Amino acid sequence: MTIMKTKRPLEGRTALVTGSTSGIGLGIAEAFAAQGARIVLNGFGDKMQIEDTRQKLEQSHDVAVLYHGADLSKAAAVGEMMAYAKAEAGGVDILVNNAGIQHVAPVDEFPPEKWDAILAINLSSAFHTIRAALPDMKARKYGRIINVASAHGLVGSPFKSAYVAAKHGVLGLTKVVALEVAESNITCNAICPGYVYTPLVEKQIVDQAKAHGVSRERVISDVLLKAQPNKRFAQVAEIGALAVFLASDAAQSITGAALPVDGGWTAH
Repeated sequence: MTIMKTKRPLEGRTALVTGSTSGIGLGIAEAFAAQGARIVLNGFGDKMQIEDTRQKLEQSHDVAVLYHGADLSKAAAVGEMMAYAKAEAGGVDILVNNAGIQHVAPVDEFPPEKWDAILAINLSSAFHTIRAALPDMKARKYGRIINVASAHGLVGSPFKSAYVAAKHGVLGLTKVVALEVAESNITCNAICPGYVYTPLVEKQIVDQAKAHGVSRERVISDVLLKAQPNKRFAQVAEIGALAVFLASDAAQSITGAALPVDGGWTAH
């Protein structure tokens, strides 16, 4: 008796996820790999650790997993990454712009070089990847662009001028791209997470508890989750599941949307 192997929904598709060597980006990459997509990882970190991550993803989900370490603050490096994805994986069908950095300071004390770096990585890199991906998506009459914005793309917070400006910009870019390609079977949407539990957030909890001499629980409830009515962190797997849905045929009429995953933060 021949056992037929069930085809996974995204087999034959290539998903490139920026900032995917850890945290939310890695969770999204894993969610796509589980659905059969080829993966192109991108991000910084220890070379051996990244290679270990790449191999584990490949073996766990029986898909090809590639890596390109482009510095997304440089347009030329983004171009090289997109060319690599085309040459090695046949081009990008699903593009996830997730990479981001943060700096906190009052506007009048905000270092201009930090402003420039945040806008370059959090906003301009998405423009550069989308610009490079669209011609092939249009030719194939298929494309899914998912921009990981933030609750800060919808609301502001003090001391985060560059981050808030960049994430608001990501939402504007999302809408424009969605309108331009609406008849091409290409969608462009933004996911707007509140606080998501990642190793980086865990470090924040530990550091703040130590700095202020308060309990871990107090840091979580009174600082990090103060604005989130449900008082729980979103999980990386939740963001991955939403990204997979947005790439599916069931979501082909959802485009130009900003989808909060923030426990009610932006419902205020």
